[in-house]
Amino acid sequence: MKSQKTTTLATHLESFFRNRLVLQRRCSPATISTYRDGLRLLLIFASKQMGKPPSRLAVEDLDRDLILAFLDHLESKRGNSIRTRNARLAAIKSFFQHIAYSDPSAMGIVQRVLAIQEKRTVKKAICYLRQEDLTVLLSAPDQNTWLGRRDYTLLLFLGRTGARVSEATGLNGSDLRLDKPYQVLLRGKGSKERVIPLTEETVIALRNYRDENVHRLATEGPLFINQRGARLTRFGVVHVIDRAVKAATSQHPHLAKMRISAHTLRHTVAMHMLQAGVDLTTIQSWLGHATVNTTHQYVEADTEMKRRAIEMCAAPETPVSLYVPTDDVLALLENL
Repeated sequence: MKSQKTTTLATHLESFFRNRLVLQRRCSPATISTYRDGLRLLLIFASKQMGKPPSRLAVEDLDRDLILAFLDHLESKRGNSIRTRNARLAAIKSFFQHIAYSDPSAMGIVQRVLAIQEKRTVKKAICYLRQEDLTVLLSAPDQNTWLGRRDYTLLLFLGRTGARVSEATGLNGSDLRLDKPYQVLLRGKGSKERVIPLTEETVIALRNYRDENVHRLATEGPLFINQRGARLTRFGVVHVIDRAVKAATSQHPHLAKMRISAHTLRHTVAMHMLQAGVDLTTIQSWLGHATVNTTHQYVEADTEMKRRAIEMCAAPETPVSLYVPTDDVLALLENL
């Protein structure tokens, strides 16, 4: 009688990425990379803890205690934030859910891992730029150089469209329409596409950038490129923004106190639209939010709207009189 073939950890991993994420869920490359990085770090940590190579690890080695130790390691040794820790845990839970489907005999260890709770995070106030600060940031790149002109075009695109970093770096030349009606096709989270109109200012900058790099850019190739002609990466965008912030703070030191990132520019677009009277449903569609609840955070962050609300609240016309006890016993209790 033939012995039943055992399912190894490597088999579960291959099935999880090839079948579960790619074929069944059709996850984006960014999602797959996030899951891959999280599980890779877990295997490296488990290998050191168990004293054996990753290829010899079994599902039983990745028990609840080891997962908790790994999450603590992310915070204490790698300096990850609680938000990053929770994202790694989400990837691990998704993998263990797949193990439960593939190997019911592992249900006990799966349930213990799935019972691990996320850590609560402090919700920070949304950081966005006022119009004058955004203008300062856009004027920071040195447009006498190719690098400065590229940086300016990228910053202007982010600051006018509110695109995510992955949407901007994933742009191809064919996604632009630079004749009327001006628009761009963005590919967002969950493989969702949306079309965003472009301002004339943005169109002019994109035309100049395209014409200058006509020999570097292919129609179906990346729009924003580095100095080697390759597609600009997320880290490249971070360097572009950091370089612009550093240049801008020499004349405007207050910008150094702000947490300016690509997402700050996305928040800026949303806040400026809200303050201009654009309704939440339109902003939700513009930003590509799954629900309007996500968009509602901008209402909570708009302090100017709150100040106007306070000014609209008229003071009561009649004076408010203090309560006077009418009985000695009540007076005694009031004075306790």
